[in-house]
Amino acid sequence: MPLIKVQSSVASPESAAVEAMLKQLSKSLAQHMGKPEAYIMTAFEPEVAMTFAGTTEPACYIEIKSVGSMKPEQTLAMSQDFCQQVQDSLGVPLERTYIEFADAKGYMWGWNGSTFG
Repeated sequence: MPLIKVQSSVASPESAAVEAMLKQLSKSLAQHMGKPEAYIMTAFEPEVAMTFAGTTEPACYIEIKSVGSMKPEQTLAMSQDFCQQVQDSLGVPLERTYIEFADAKGYMWGWNGSTFG
């Protein structure tokens, strides 16, 4: 159900570093959402052409989607956590990362030939 997708303008780190980052994001998202990690999906897209504040300095866009509703205290905690993880893993400064949080209705999220609604 929960998905975290990271798009960044930075070059891709080595595959072991990407795998470590994705596994940490997966674990963290499961903890923040209180959902089993077995349902968490992560994705990373490096070298995405993007600007932030009118420059092409390193930047990042993160999408977090989940069935159900996220509370303000959850999104604040996730913003702090995931911005820091991206800075630590990719070197993108906190102030050059946007995060979009999106709640999905169960019937709008498919899996295993069915939906969650």
